Parts: sequence; C-alpha cells; structure tokens
Amino acid sequence: MEMKKRIIFHIDVNSAFLSWEAIYRIKELKETLDLRTIPSAVGGDIAKRRGIILAKSIPAKQFNINTGEPVAQALKKCPNLTLVPPRFDYFVKCSNSMMKIFQDYTPDIEKFSIDEAFLDMTETIHLFGSPVDIADQIRERIYNELGFTVNIGISTNKLLAKMASDFRKPNLCHTLFPEEIAEKMWPLPIRELYFVGKMAAQKCQQLGIQTIGDIANCDLAVLQSHLGQKYGKLIHDYANGIDSSPVGETDSPNKGYGNSITLSKDISDYDSANQVLLSLSETVGSRLRDAKVKCNCITVEIRDYNFNQKSHQITLDTPTDITSVIYETSCRLLKEIWDNTPLRLMGIRTTKITDDDFTQLSIFNSEKNEKLEKLDVAVDKIRDRYGTDSIKRASFLTPESICEHSVNRHKTQKP
Repeated sequence: MEMKKRIIFHIDVNSAFLSWEAIYRIKELKETLDLRTIPSAVGGDIAKRRGIILAKSIPAKQFNINTGEPVAQALKKCPNLTLVPPRFDYFVKCSNSMMKIFQDYTPDIEKFSIDEAFLDMTETIHLFGSPVDIADQIRERIYNELGFTVNIGISTNKLLAKMASDFRKPNLCHTLFPEEIAEKMWPLPIRELYFVGKMAAQKCQQLGIQTIGDIANCDLAVLQSHLGQKYGKLIHDYANGIDSSPVGETDSPNKGYGNSITLSKDISDYDSANQVLLSLSETVGSRLRDAKVKCNCITVEIRDYNFNQKSHQITLDTPTDITSVIYETSCRLLKEIWDNTPLRLMGIRTTKITDDDFTQLSIFNSEKNEKLEKLDVAVDKIRDRYGTDSIKRASFLTPESICEHSVNRHKTQKP
C-alpha cells in the first residue's frame, strides 16, 4: 500500500507580541493608532530603558532593530521608537484562540511556542481541498476572526515548512516541497538555515561556504571535522531538506506547561538571559493560573549557538503557580547549568501538575508565598479587565534578594 505524502503546515504569527498588543489597544482601549504602522516594539522596562526587545513592528525593522537586543541599543538606532510593556495575559488568550481554530482542521497539532505551531494535515487535508487553498483559508480566518496576521509554510516535513513560513512576510502562504529546495532554499545565505547561528556561520564562511546550497553540496566529512559529528550531520541534513521528526502534541494539561523562545541574537550575559526568563515566567505562570493548576517541578532548557542542549530541573517542596517563584527558581537553575556560552534558545517547562483545588499547602509554606499568590491573582484580574498598563510589578524580588542574586552572579560569572 502506497504511503500518503505528508502535508505539514508551520503557522507563525507576524510580530506576535507587537500585533497582539496593537489589537488590544484598538479593541479594548479604543485607541486609533495602530502600533503595527509605526516604529514600535514590545519589551523591557520602559521607564528605566532596560531589558530586551521581545517583538518589533515591520516599520521598526527599517532601523535594523532586532528581537533580543537591549532596549537602550534599540533606542539609539531609533530615538522615536514607541516602546510598550508586554501584556502576557492577553498574549496567552490570543494564542489559545488561534489554537482553537487549528483544531477545526486537524487533531495533530504541536504548539511550538506561544506564537507558532505545526499542523500535520496528512490525514485530514482531503476533507478541505488543496494544501495552499486550506492554508489560505486558515490565514484568512485568523485575520477576520482574531485580527492579526500569520505566515504559513507548507511542505512534507517540519523543517521545510518552518523554512517556508519565514519567506516573504507578512500575511502570506508559501510552499517549500522537496522539488523546490534547489530553487527556493539553496540560494539563501547560510544564516537563514534553521539552527545555524553566528559562530557556526563564521566557521562555514571560513570554509568558503556562503549559501545553504553550499552546505547541502559540501562533503559531510568536511563539515563534521569543523563543526562536530552531530551538528555537522544535522545542518547537512537540514540543507538537503531531510527531517523525520513527527508533529507531536505538547503541553498536555496532564503533563505540563511551558514556553521557549529562539533568539534572533545570541545571548551571553546573565542580565539579558534573566530578562528572557522573566518573560517566559510571566507567560508560564499566567497559563498555570488560567488552567487552575500548579506545578511541582520546574525545568530550564538552553541550547547554545553550536546546537549543544542542556536542561536542569528541580522538584519543589510545595506546588506553585506563582510567577516570582518560577522566575527565581529558573534563575537559580540557569546559574547552575550555564557557562556563558552564547545561547540561541531558552525555555521553561513546568511539570508534575497538580489540580489547584486539591493542592495541600505545606506547613512550611511561608506567609510571603501566600501573599505573592494572592498578588498574582489580583494582578491577573486587573490586567484582564484593564490591561497591563493599569498595574505594573515594581520587582519580582525583594531588594535583599536582588542584592544576593547580583553578588552571587558576579561571584560565579567567568571572566
């Protein structure tokens, strides 16, 4: 019996955080200015001009502003840049609404991050029409029903679908089937290949490799001798469109809640890394509280520029859904696992999920944690009704904890 040709969609929200913030301001705050039409960005501490850029508008790209770069640096490039704080509770709702639309087309969904997902359409595509037609239908539904735009990549595996979704933006569908690789993918610069970071690109360029096609046609042994056995094989396979990874369900309510981000710029200092953990902790904490569950285990995952991956976890004494506890714990885990090698991906996973209604508080549970728990609930309610601007956390840590973290960081950081 002939096997069906796999049909995989990769759906990626265009400038997700920025788009979702723009929609909130238009719909809920009745503002007339659309942040997507001006140089604008989400992220950082606006008052102190600290932190990193989490998302930027298309007009901001004209000033060479990059996701992951320091806010202060972005403001030097564009002094008139409009900066807004992240509204994580609303971002989670937008993401969940998008995922519900996907469920109308296939049960085989892998939520890759808060703003992107893989859909395996192999078994259901015949119910709707051609791959391009149904991708356009999904794209139009998201815009008409939810108000934001997405790019959709279509192919026979996850790698090629993801590469296709990164083609010209915004609000477009692109195919990248195996027979189209030579024409559409091979002429691209090597940095455009998924998992090729700055350092790996430099090593490839020293070998005279400039394009993805050069990698695909390079002798595998040469790549492995310079980039390592595992990583060399990986990018050689990717350059040739080879990827057999399945589309698998993630973040099952019975298993855990998590979020990760692939950084457009390598991070090599703790301050920037902690800002990323802060953003991830806000998202994960909000999702736990929204589902009325708590976690007993927190895991930090990192992947460096050379594709080396590490994870470190800890089992908590008491289940939690408190943002500051997730954040503080994640910072400690990061310190124990990271040697300052430049990072390309960071993530937080919470597992060993417990129903909130049946969580038994430990007798050692401090009054501080109880207050933080009530604070999170109050903040969620206020933000849900009035938006993030209506209330802002002064700090996730007490001044004493901040000093302790700062001292420990400088003690452990390598010169």
